[in-house]
Amino acid sequence: METTTVKLYSFEYGQAKTYGTAALFVLGNIALPQLFHLVPQGGVMWLPIYFFTLVGAYKYGWRVGLLTAIASPLINSLIFGMPAAAALPAIMLKSTLLALAAGFTAAHFKRVSILLLAAVVAAYQIVGTLGEWAIVGNLHSALQDFRIGLPGMLLQIFGGWAVIRFIIRK
Repeated sequence: METTTVKLYSFEYGQAKTYGTAALFVLGNIALPQLFHLVPQGGVMWLPIYFFTLVGAYKYGWRVGLLTAIASPLINSLIFGMPAAAALPAIMLKSTLLALAAGFTAAHFKRVSILLLAAVVAAYQIVGTLGEWAIVGNLHSALQDFRIGLPGMLLQIFGGWAVIRFIIRK
């Protein structure tokens, strides 16, 4: 399995570039779900709301990821009604877990690989599913990402790796 050393950053909350970078990833997390929602079941299958949270947190640190994780679902819900307000707690939980897992994994290992991204995605999904189960009280509903969202998890792993490795070279 190929591991690549890339330039990773850890922006601080006191830096303007933290907010500018997060804003760009939030825009990505607004545009990408709109594209996937053109396909029936596209949102629940492809999990696009998480994609740029993963990339932002892995490449620019957990703070950028956390800002992206919190703002993206809120803005999408306010503007487009998707995700539905009832789904926001679980989605924001998973987004936050993803941002923290990706940021800390990148900071600890200082490289990107498909295996590391798979571990990040598995971690946030497993812990997030348990949290979602506690929130909604329904295991079948909480397991939706594992039942329907496997293509989205694969997109996060392989697409995230490609974006971090090839597209964001700076």
